[in-house]
Amino acid sequence: MSNYPELPWIAEARKHIGLKEDTSKFKHSPTILSWLKKLGAWWMDDETPWCGTFVAIALKRGSRAISKSFAWAKSYLNYGTKLTKPCYGCIGVMGRAGGGGHVTFIVGKTRDGSLVCLGGNQGNQVCLAKYPVSRFLGFVFPEKSDGTKSSPADYRYDLPIYNGNLTTVTSEA
Repeated sequence: MSNYPELPWIAEARKHIGLKEDTSKFKHSPTILSWLKKLGAWWMDDETPWCGTFVAIALKRGSRAISKSFAWAKSYLNYGTKLTKPCYGCIGVMGRAGGGGHVTFIVGKTRDGSLVCLGGNQGNQVCLAKYPVSRFLGFVFPEKSDGTKSSPADYRYDLPIYNGNLTTVTSEA
């Protein structure tokens, strides 16, 4: 990791690494349910894709605005400051085969050039996972809590190289 100060929304997101959804049919993670309630979601289960919920709660607790349609991963393409390349702490928006999307925070890269992502609903959990850059539709930097645009410091574009264990994700649903 770098010697630079941690971004508040990334510090919040890191607190939840290892949190898993309850994959049994009629039970749900109390933590995820509390996030949904706090965000005013219209659903109350962890079976509905919750990557956007994870990003929204981390942003909210990190004193940043959230996408008005936070439940829809691709809504983040119309939020924040659009970036031409990823930077530490930005939001990466991916498409999925067959439609839909996935949203996650960019926190580094691997030696082979994949992006290291801190996200929710990555294999039914909050974890660090790597994804090829080709999966991403766009990158955005979060808005300030009052909704004004914000840009990353130049040094945030120098993504740290990650050598630790990463989760292999086969599903973001």
